[in-house]
Order: sequence, then structure tokens, then C-alpha cells
Amino acid sequence: MPKWIKFLIAVLLLPVCAGAARALWQVLRNSGGADTMWVPFLGGAACWCVIFFLLPKPMWVYVFGHELTHALWTWLFGGEVKKMKVSSKGGHVLISKTNFVIALAPYFFPLYAILVIAVFALGNLIWNWHGYLVWFHLLLGAAYAFHVSLTIHVLQTQQSDITSQGYLFSAVVIFIGNICVLLFGIPLLTRHPELFKICGLWATETGKVFVWLHHLF
Repeated sequence: MPKWIKFLIAVLLLPVCAGAARALWQVLRNSGGADTMWVPFLGGAACWCVIFFLLPKPMWVYVFGHELTHALWTWLFGGEVKKMKVSSKGGHVLISKTNFVIALAPYFFPLYAILVIAVFALGNLIWNWHGYLVWFHLLLGAAYAFHVSLTIHVLQTQQSDITSQGYLFSAVVIFIGNICVLLFGIPLLTRHPELFKICGLWATETGKVFVWLHHLF
């Protein structure tokens, strides 16, 4: 798909981005669960931020997760991974097919946070780890902060994944992807998994944005 078409699609999706942000604000306001989820989650995020700003950044760990995310999404789309190279200075993965989701997935798919969830879910199923829920939220907060902080860090340099898709289109996809993770992840963590209501809320808030634009112009 030509970049100019992707640019037009990105422009048309800007109201959807605004609607998603408004919907996320509503979800955050009504999430609750401060004592059981938010306190340890934000505590874990704060711990990671201290590490991020005071200690050397674990770039090899991030790059490994980045390239592995490319590989995972390639497999999900039915492609093959032929080669993967990782170093602290960068990496690359040789794949049989690509698209904008495969190219941009590492910037919105929090791989290590997903691994924390998977390990805890398996452990809870086998050993009943419900009593360790606070530690789960703590580690999840640290893992998600790892994703956000290092994604912002690497985006400060030129990334071939971004230039190949176009800057505005990439920004829109990355923004919507990260918002979706929070929109559908927070209700699950706070035990309010009303996913259909979230989709309706997103649509409603996006509609309000379109109405505002109509009155504006």
C-alpha cells in the first residue's frame, strides 16, 4: 500500500484516536480496585522507573523482546521466521512476509507484560497463586513500565519499522494499539471485564468527537 494512502487513512483515524483516549479516561475513572490492583501496579512501575533512570538500560533484553515480537506476529499471520539476530546495539529478524501489524507490533504489544500474565495464570491454575496477587500486579506494573519507557527511548532514534510505514500512520497504529491494551486490559485486572461495553464506550466517545468536528467546521 502506498505511503500516501496510509497517510490519508491515518488522518481519518485521528478522531478514532481521540475517542479511544476519551474512552480510556472513562475506564480509568471507573476502574476502582485501588487497594488490590492500582497500588502494587503503580508501585512496580515506579520501581522500574528508578532502575530506568539510575542504572544502565538493559537494551539487549529489550531488543530480544522487540525482535521476538516481530517473530510471534509473523507466525500469527502464517509467515515463517528464518533468522533472528540480537545485540544490545540493535537486531533484526528475517521473515517470509510482513505487514504494518508485524512491523509495528513491538511498539504496542507489551511482550514481557504478557509473559508475566501467562506465567501467573499457569501458576495460579496449578498451584493456586491467588495469595500472591499483589506480587503479580507489582511485576506486571514493572513489566508494562519497561515496555513504555524503552519504547519511548528507542523511538527517539530513527527506526526502520516506522519509516517503512510512514510517520503519521505508524504513530496512529502505535497509539491505538497501546490504548487497546489498556482499554481491554484494565477491566480484566480490576475484575470488570465488560468488553462489549468498552467497545460501545469507544464508539460513543468517537461519535462525540465527530460531532464536535462537525460543529467546528
